[in-house]
Amino acid sequence: MFRPRIIPVLTLKGKGLVKTIKFDKKLAKYIGDPINAVHLFNDFEADELIFLDITATLENRCISSELVKSIGEEAYMPFAVGGGITNIKQIHQLISAGAEKVVLNTSGIKTPELILEASRQFGNQCIVAGIDIKKNLLGKYKIYINDGSKQVDIEIEQHVRILEDNGAGELFINSIDRDGTMSGYDLELVRYIAEMVRIPVIACGGAGELSDLSKVTTQAKASAASAGSMFLYHGSRNAVLINYPDKNELLQTLQPVQ
Repeated sequence: MFRPRIIPVLTLKGKGLVKTIKFDKKLAKYIGDPINAVHLFNDFEADELIFLDITATLENRCISSELVKSIGEEAYMPFAVGGGITNIKQIHQLISAGAEKVVLNTSGIKTPELILEASRQFGNQCIVAGIDIKKNLLGKYKIYINDGSKQVDIEIEQHVRILEDNGAGELFINSIDRDGTMSGYDLELVRYIAEMVRIPVIACGGAGELSDLSKVTTQAKASAASAGSMFLYHGSRNAVLINYPDKNELLQTLQPVQ
């Protein structure tokens, strides 16, 4: 028996740590130095970390391998990185720099064969397929790429099947509508995807309190719960204060997985 993983998601704009609400980069709030955040999460003994460069794809570049190397030199826990990754060479550079996993999002739509090639070369445990999802005006879930700026027409079920069949080791499901709101996960969305795949699903978007972590891993069947704002802010005024639940809190809150 083991408890679900709880994973802070740290979003980057270049080499600075920022936080958005509903993927709106114009309102991205500067949080600070990502390496300082790594030191704090080391002290908190976080399970894992995820770093996502939210402007890399739009700027036609990959997340900085130099930054990833700096993170790798400081982080005591496994971490994944994503943002603008389009080819095997970049994946090799990022894993060589210290990342345990890479997150492929837009490239999973544009070049799904990259998932297959990467999983064969590095092992599917290193390949996380990200999917950004938002409801349209009719209330139907739609996939977005290019850091949430462009809707694509492929059906979620079809895309998820392709990702799993091509060897993705995990799915990272991010709700654009819930991003930064701290209003709770979209449990319907997470459960919908978790029930159609055999690989682990990491839920993201909306966590605001410990009970949200429990709900998404029990009611929605996520294998891991990730969050940004919840681990970056504190209090009613959302003062920047990096935090993470202690082991006793997590054990009391989260139901162990059989």
